[in-house]
Amino acid sequence: MEIREINSVANFATTQKTAETSDSVDLAVLKKSIDVQASTATALIEALPPATPTNNLPPHLGRNINTTA
Repeated sequence: MEIREINSVANFATTQKTAETSDSVDLAVLKKSIDVQASTATALIEALPPATPTNNLPPHLGRNINTTA
């Protein structure tokens, strides 16, 4: 094996290891981002006021949906 071939193999291995490390970091950042979005969505949902009862509405309201526009 020539020196150039050995250097080529070493460079390839280093490049592969760097790419794997970069992919691992990217995946960790993605997971963290998803976790932050999930906790933010949960906080927003919990911040909503409770639904008001519709008992005060007349009986003809809230039973039909107008599907023509």
